[in-house]
Amino acid sequence: MTSVITTEQDGHVRTITLNRPDKMNALSDELAWGIIKAVEDAAKDDSVWVIALTGSGNAFCAGLDLTAERDPDQSPLPPQDRQLDDISWVGRFLLVLRQRCDKPVVAGVNGAAVGAGLSLAMAADMRIVARNARMMAGYTRIGGSPDGGLSWSLSQAIGYEQAMRFMLENRTVMGEEAVQLGMAGEMVEDDDLPARLAEYCQSLAQWSPITTRLTKRAIGKATTSIDLETHLRFELATIHRAFASEDAKEARKAFFEKRAPVVQGR
Repeated sequence: MTSVITTEQDGHVRTITLNRPDKMNALSDELAWGIIKAVEDAAKDDSVWVIALTGSGNAFCAGLDLTAERDPDQSPLPPQDRQLDDISWVGRFLLVLRQRCDKPVVAGVNGAAVGAGLSLAMAADMRIVARNARMMAGYTRIGGSPDGGLSWSLSQAIGYEQAMRFMLENRTVMGEEAVQLGMAGEMVEDDDLPARLAEYCQSLAQWSPITTRLTKRAIGKATTSIDLETHLRFELATIHRAFASEDAKEARKAFFEKRAPVVQGR
């Protein structure tokens, strides 16, 4: 395990912490694949009954690190599989946390959760959010569309219209509003989040792991009426088309220049 991810186990609870605080835990390839590996390792370990996922410093995850060079060598996939891979790590967040791991995953959203970072938070089964944590999709601002399964996980959590409003209004919600919308199940004061996350995960670990795993499987089956892998490929095809537009190039330029974009519908 690399230094960009830390893990700690207390009894049957394993805590996975994103550890790039100087970058607000923005997703480099190393960090993103590290998250996936850490969850997969926990899923395979019978001593782990509950998984906590949180961020170091003042952020949960600020989304894709736009300053980092993409490094395909960070992928743990074999070379041929790497060449054939069409969903990369961003699609695997939802698949791994919801489908390939049948143990409860609780996200402790300690600060900003933006873009793919919000997708990661929403891929967890449950969320405890700090009062001043900021949750924002941000795709419209850079001329993109949702990825990381967010179009599914968010609409499932808060409903169709609220998901549309949240995305298209480019809204930022804080802890209390996140709970009101249904994006999180609980809000605590910022300083109380680590202790409450640990306490809550320990309370889940009091139950039989057979019970909790079968419950997650059953609820997953009951609430997933689509082929998630196919939908993730659709999302990626959509965001690639969005980013290829002239409007998206102008939106990204405007984002870095801190001005409103001039869009022309092409």
